Amino acid sequence: MTVHIGAEPGQIAETVLMPGDPLRAQWAAENYLENAECVNRVRGMLGFTGTYKGNRVTIHGSGMGMPSLSIYANELIRDYGAKTLIRIGSCGAMQKHIGIRDVIIAMTASTLSTPSRGLFRELSFAPCADYGLLRAAADVAAKRGVPTHVGGIYSSDVFYDERPDLNEQMVRHGVLGVEMEAAELYTVAARYGARALAVLTVSDHLITEEALPSEDRERSFGDMVEIALEAAFS
Repeated sequence: MTVHIGAEPGQIAETVLMPGDPLRAQWAAENYLENAECVNRVRGMLGFTGTYKGNRVTIHGSGMGMPSLSIYANELIRDYGAKTLIRIGSCGAMQKHIGIRDVIIAMTASTLSTPSRGLFRELSFAPCADYGLLRAAADVAAKRGVPTHVGGIYSSDVFYDERPDLNEQMVRHGVLGVEMEAAELYTVAARYGARALAVLTVSDHLITEEALPSEDRERSFGDMVEIALEAAFS
């Protein structure tokens, strides 16, 4: 057990999918894992371990934002031996050619600040995905015919953004979408020599102002979960 995870030794798999919402972790475990067992309830951050096509998988919530994810990623890797961590979550699109329900696979994650920034001081560290996972996820998405975009994203440390000037520059420089966790996940994974990837479903659009209705979100998120699971064991 750790301060934030109540699982016993051996109850966390080496492969962990990390949605922000703990209830989404429960939904994914119930719909995609066999013999799923709840292994954590501390502070309401649900985690489940089961199997996918015979492979052990844990699906564990991360909470919203990089500080929360940093806690769980550190403990999952350091204390429970997780070796592959894949964020599955929603994002906002920042390019006109990206549609609602499309999937974005994050090659890099730019950010203004992360909990790990203090380690690097003056260095501008470039958080990036594990290439093997990235390539596998892109291949799986292509075979399934899922509209998918691979490239850089922005991990914001605020939800209610007040920087339209910064958004304009990110759009100008080809940033695909915005979310709140991937940059810290990639940084923590690099620190410990683990593999990391973010597979994201576009739920809203910063340019067109379209948004996915709440009742459609679970159905649309299925592609993302399947891509992550297949990529983890390719």
